[in-house]
Amino acid sequence: MTNLQIFLDIATEAALAAGAVLQGYLGKVEDATTEKGRPGDLVTAADKASEAVVLDYLHRHFPDHAILAEESGKLGNQQTQEYLWAIDPLDGTTNFAHQYPCFAVSIGLLINGVSQVGVIYDPFHNELFRGAAGLGATLNRRPIRVSQTAELSKSLLVTGFAYDRRETTDNNYAEFCHLTHLTQGVRRSGSASIDLAHVACGRVDGYWERGLSLWDIAAGIILVQEAGGQVTAYDRSPLDINSGRILATNGLIDSSLSQELQQVPSLGTWDQQC
Repeated sequence: MTNLQIFLDIATEAALAAGAVLQGYLGKVEDATTEKGRPGDLVTAADKASEAVVLDYLHRHFPDHAILAEESGKLGNQQTQEYLWAIDPLDGTTNFAHQYPCFAVSIGLLINGVSQVGVIYDPFHNELFRGAAGLGATLNRRPIRVSQTAELSKSLLVTGFAYDRRETTDNNYAEFCHLTHLTQGVRRSGSASIDLAHVACGRVDGYWERGLSLWDIAAGIILVQEAGGQVTAYDRSPLDINSGRILATNGLIDSSLSQELQQVPSLGTWDQQC
């Protein structure tokens, strides 16, 4: 097997094991807290237990690899490491705390700063998304492709809102309203990894968001690319994976969606238009 296949298989084992942990915690919402310091930015015992499982797998199999995990932060020497695992042990914690069925384990591997391996596991629906550079993308081991929707007016989009949306005007509300008027709809799932997975399998045609962390998108990027889609910055320039902003589409609506994002009226005008 190639190294990428080995990395993909180990990440898959870790994601499935972590997903089983989440299933065991589901419904125990009393452990939710706001200890991260921002309103709505929850962390639960489930986040920590899921992350511990993933870290155990990665430390045992790849002890020399660097890791960036949402709850544990940076592990290993990240300045010199060729391999960096980006882990979100429970993407969609607020959903999970409310028993809203949209959350996932997300495990991505960057090699020299480029997303190369991704596994996203939705334990509630038992959906396992996997992808690696040159190996394709699958859902429950079956190949997936992005949608064939070619017109923005016929598209279904998905997006999200950052935790600091209450404090900043750079909060995606204007874009959400603007694009709702131009498409067949815009959904908000509350899980960036699931949003990217759904672009990859053709359930939605495009996704944009800001205020993201590396662990939110590292796995989903390679899924979309291997499923035939495009992942860029808002202006279609190469994605800066640390920018916090991402535009992911089926490739057919990429230009029109990018153009609209760049000409959205300012938020202050929307109290008269929405």
